[in-house]
Amino acid sequence: MTSVMGLLEEREVAARQRVESLRDELDRLVAELEEAEAAQNRLVIARETVSQVLSESGEPKDVQVSGDARPIEPQPATPGAVSRPAVPMRREGLDVTVLSPDYQRIMHVLADRERSGEGPAICRQLASALDLELVPAKIEGVRSKAKRLAARGWLVENTPGSFSVAASQGG
Repeated sequence: MTSVMGLLEEREVAARQRVESLRDELDRLVAELEEAEAAQNRLVIARETVSQVLSESGEPKDVQVSGDARPIEPQPATPGAVSRPAVPMRREGLDVTVLSPDYQRIMHVLADRERSGEGPAICRQLASALDLELVPAKIEGVRSKAKRLAARGWLVENTPGSFSVAASQGG
């Protein structure tokens, strides 16, 4: 006859192994997502650059790429929509208003924390301040956005996973 404590220990070990397995899978998926987002951003930048060069040269935009017999299809224009990368590199003269609303909200939360003296925030705190459900998927989404903002100079990652607003450029 197996003891109750023995059964509980077996289940605890199985649960621990499942958690570790899921964490490994999550890490793999986050890395895969970051790679896919980077590829998407490179393609957006390439398309915008080609479009800009063609518009400056007066060439028609229906250009065929070698090896591809299809013309480049123009994206349907949405009134008021501006085609730009989700997070441009920060430089002097750029304001947070150039960022999409999700990124602006992260910037505002961190700026408020800085003004109130709370200091840097980890992604769980950001997700909570943004009124998101505190589940791994939502927290990882915030982490991905914060990492992207840090990579483009808008935020500083003080310690791994802890973010604050980058020092203002030019005062």
